Amino acid sequence: MEQRLSLITLGVTDLDRSREFYEALGWKRSVREAEGVVFFQTGGMALGLYPRAALAEDACVPPGGSGFCGIALAYNTRNREEVDLLLAEAQSAGATILKPAQDAFWGGYSGYFADPDGYPWEIAWNPGFSIDPDGSIRLPA
Repeated sequence: MEQRLSLITLGVTDLDRSREFYEALGWKRSVREAEGVVFFQTGGMALGLYPRAALAEDACVPPGGSGFCGIALAYNTRNREEVDLLLAEAQSAGATILKPAQDAFWGGYSGYFADPDGYPWEIAWNPGFSIDPDGSIRLPA
């Protein structure tokens, strides 16, 4: 198996509400003709939104669950100031701030918001990571 991730699909309770939230962040929908699912191109990979019950059924797992889902999505910024700007933008779009931005023990600066379904997003500036013009992250060797 190649070391890569192609698509992250979030199981959402209200597809239209979730689509509107990500569009309010300025994201542009891809594959508009697809029915019952929403896709966003995110650099070299994609984010999908799909009804939670249908996604659980497809994976043969129960749809229930609450609290921390055991995953956090991350958006790395090119500079420290962008962290505060993006957290404010997310809050204006309807996100809940989980953790205001602050200096991190690992030398960067980060905070968290939750999307309408409670998925946590970390907005982080890491001085050791570079971000390419297309948004791809480059990890040190």
